[in-house]
Amino acid sequence: MLVHLLKSKLHRATVTAASLDYEGSLTIAEDLMERAGLHPYERILCGNMANGARWETYAIRGPRGSGVIEMNGAVAHLGKIGDRLTIMSFAEVEEVQASAWIPKVLVLDTANRIINERGI
Repeated sequence: MLVHLLKSKLHRATVTAASLDYEGSLTIAEDLMERAGLHPYERILCGNMANGARWETYAIRGPRGSGVIEMNGAVAHLGKIGDRLTIMSFAEVEEVQASAWIPKVLVLDTANRIINERGI
C-alpha cells in the first residue's frame, strides 16, 4: 500500500510579486526549489498564513538567488506582496518506508533566505 506523505515544505515564504495576467502557477527561486527537492511543474499545495487561503498549483523556476515567490494567475487574488506562505509537496511512499520518512523542510526569513532546514 502507498501512503501520501509530506515530501518537502517551504515554510514562511514571503510573496515578492503577483501577476494576475500570467496563466497560472507559483514562481519559486530555482535555488530554493532545488534545496527543497521540488521539480519544475511539480504539483504543490500552498497556504497563505495571512488570510488562511489554500490552493493547489504547480511550481515554476524563478531566477536563482533572487528569492522570488510570485503568485501567478487567478491565485494572485488570494494574497498580496509580503504575505507569508507555506508551500508543500507530497510523495507516495510504500507503507514500510513511512515510519522512517523524513521530509525536507526549509524555514525562510522575510527575504526568503534559509534560516533553518531539516531532512536535507
